Amino acid sequence: MTIDLKAKYANILLRPRITEKASYLAESNVYAFEVAPLATKKEVFEAIKIFYEISPVKVNIVKNPTKNVFVKGKRGTKAGVKKAYVYLKKGDKIE
Repeated sequence: MTIDLKAKYANILLRPRITEKASYLAESNVYAFEVAPLATKKEVFEAIKIFYEISPVKVNIVKNPTKNVFVKGKRGTKAGVKKAYVYLKKGDKIE
């Protein structure tokens, strides 16, 4: 049954977000992940439980929209991203 659940939630968590802010937050048991554009808080919560075998305290989701940029005389767009901040209990850790 766990294989079926892993397959169901495999596309929810895309990658951990490795930034200066994310590493600072990790010190206080808050981890940042890039998630699928249609992912919900409940799906992220369940995916963390299944893949990391840890039950989060709460999950916050933040959307960064796409932005128009002008670099070296060319127009373009910066990709938008959907992030999830996962709050864990004091003793828990994600490796």
